[in-house]
Amino acid sequence: MIETLNIIAAMLTIGFGLVGLISPNYTASVLDLTPRGSTMGYSELRASTGGLFVVAGIAALWLSAPIAYAMLGFVYAGAALGRLVSLLFDHPPVKKVMAYGGIEAALALWLIWANLSF
Repeated sequence: MIETLNIIAAMLTIGFGLVGLISPNYTASVLDLTPRGSTMGYSELRASTGGLFVVAGIAALWLSAPIAYAMLGFVYAGAALGRLVSLLFDHPPVKKVMAYGGIEAALALWLIWANLSF
């Protein structure tokens, strides 16, 4: 069961990443971002919400080792930490941050807990 849930988490990661990689305009609109003067923001979205997650998910599947899935969990933990810091300092839309952060935190907790021997 752990292996199946790991694969599902990695596939979700790839799916989330593909949205950012292929459709930065949509991603920008969902995240309340707007380009100003250049398309560098789209480049950043393709990199940070796109390619990073696509490759991390593919790597976890390819390596197919508990430590690889745990590392994917740490990536999600970093994203969830960023959301928490944003809640404290930026006062973003709470429902949106809680939804995205909740998904990230749940994936982080699962992937780390299920794949590391404590």
